[in-house]
Parts: sequence; structure tokens; C-alpha cells
Amino acid sequence: MPQEQLHELKQAEKAEVVSYFNGMGFDRWNRIYSDSGEVNKVQRNIRLGHQKTVDDVLSWLNESEDLSRVSFCDAGCGVGSLSLPLAAMGAASIAASDISQAMVDETKRRAIEKGLDLTKFTFKTSDLENLQGSFHTVICLDVFIHYPQEAAEEMVRHLCDLSERRLIVSFAPYTPMLALLKRIGQFFPGPSKTTRAYTLREEGIVNAARDSGFELVRSKLNKAPFYFSQLVELKRLNKK
Repeated sequence: MPQEQLHELKQAEKAEVVSYFNGMGFDRWNRIYSDSGEVNKVQRNIRLGHQKTVDDVLSWLNESEDLSRVSFCDAGCGVGSLSLPLAAMGAASIAASDISQAMVDETKRRAIEKGLDLTKFTFKTSDLENLQGSFHTVICLDVFIHYPQEAAEEMVRHLCDLSERRLIVSFAPYTPMLALLKRIGQFFPGPSKTTRAYTLREEGIVNAARDSGFELVRSKLNKAPFYFSQLVELKRLNKK
């Protein structure tokens, strides 16, 4: 495919994602990532699976760092599922960003509702490509589902450039079973089919990070019905 045509395709997909998560998608995922009882069985399982991923990240961080000394970038913060507990656990600072303004606004609203110190937060509406800054730890959870393999690897390299010490990402892993479920429409069910869902090969993600001077620390698969997420932690070999 010609480079110009590929760029146009990427921009069209990005526009679909922005539109979805500022509208119907925001309503759906805001409800899933809450205590609302107005969710169906599939949505409840996605909620449980995502929460397990968040809990694992918090556990990994808590066992290895004094969070009061750590600056975080929560890239694709959604409604604050990770940013808010990081602040409650004493993180030095959190840059919470999302491609959806509605998501960013909801993260801020929830932070205020919980009485968290807003001076610890920086809220920004941005896609991954345009994120800038330098952070001790960069985390990107369940966002790469919107990126095909090559683009996801490019984003990993970009996020590595923003990270001084650690990168944690999660993604839907490629497996023959997930490939089958995706083909028959049971992988990313319901209204969210308005955006594409990609599965990724872990080897490519890890190799992209290695190209940027990071090494794999650990990897874990979390799954529930309709939720599959490979969580990987990578650390910079030599401090900047």
C-alpha cells in the first residue's frame, strides 16, 4: 500500500476512535469501568478482567518502588482506572492523557469526587503519537487494541523515548483461538465493533522495546470471558 494511502487509512481509523470514545463508546466504557449495575454479563467480565490487569500493575509497582518519588505517564487513561489509585498510593505525579476529551474530563471528575490532590495530576487530551515529556514510568493499558502490529511497535518505541526507567504495556495477544473469535465477532463484542480491534504478537512488542534499550522483566496473561490482555513490564538497561 502506498505511504500516502496508508497515512490516510490511519487518520480515518483515528477519527473513528475519537468519535466513538467521545460518544457512544464513552457512555459504554464509563459504565463498564464503574460500580454501575447496569452492565450485562459480557461487560461485567470485561470489567473484572481489566481490573485484574490494573491490580497487577499496582502490585508490581508497590513491590519495587517508593511511589512518592515516581513520575507516571498514564497513556490512554480512560476514566482513571489506573491514575486514580496511583494518586491514592502516593505517586509523585501523574500525567493522565487520552485521545478522548470525554474520558479525560471523567478522570478529572472522579479525582475530585474522591478528594485526591489535583496538583499531582496533569490532564491532557492527546493520542499516543503526540505525547511528549519525560517520566520515570510510562504505562499504557489496553490501548494497543486500536493499533495493528507495525503501528503498535512504533508506539512502543515512542513510549520508550518518554520513559526514564520503566514501561508497562498491555495488549490483546495473538493466538489462533483469539484470531478465530475475532473472525466470528466474539472477541470485541457489541457497539465497540464500530472501531477495529487488533491482536498483537508479544515478540514484536518486546523486540521493539529492546531496540530502544529496554529488557523484558516479566509478562503475564490476564483473561476473562471476552477479555484477554497480555501485560508486560520492561526496564531500561541503562538509566538516561
